Amino acid sequence: MRRTPIEPILWSLFSAGGMLSALFIPVLLFILVLAPALGWLPAPGYAQLTSLLSHPLARLFLIALCALALVHAAHRFRYTLYDGLQIKHLNELVNILCYGGALAGSVWAIFLLFTRVAEPRL
Repeated sequence: MRRTPIEPILWSLFSAGGMLSALFIPVLLFILVLAPALGWLPAPGYAQLTSLLSHPLARLFLIALCALALVHAAHRFRYTLYDGLQIKHLNELVNILCYGGALAGSVWAIFLLFTRVAEPRL
């Protein structure tokens, strides 16, 4: 039985993470941080952000953005170590640490979005 390599899947997740990060992270930072700081937009309040994050599509978007950005970073870091520093003998360990870190960060983002958003603040 021939084993299918996972490399094409990782490259597609890498490119999707890079594209989503490049398109949406600057826009989110501008709308939520820079524009309110410069007085161009009103700063969103806690109630507004909580109501926005209670929508399932907003949560799905943020989960996809966080997870794919972490996979992009893990893949880039893996190939920096593998090709740039020539540590090919530690390939399995680097894979586990990079992609395991991306998986752990994705699970952490999901946990925060589904537990912290639902809690009311005093």
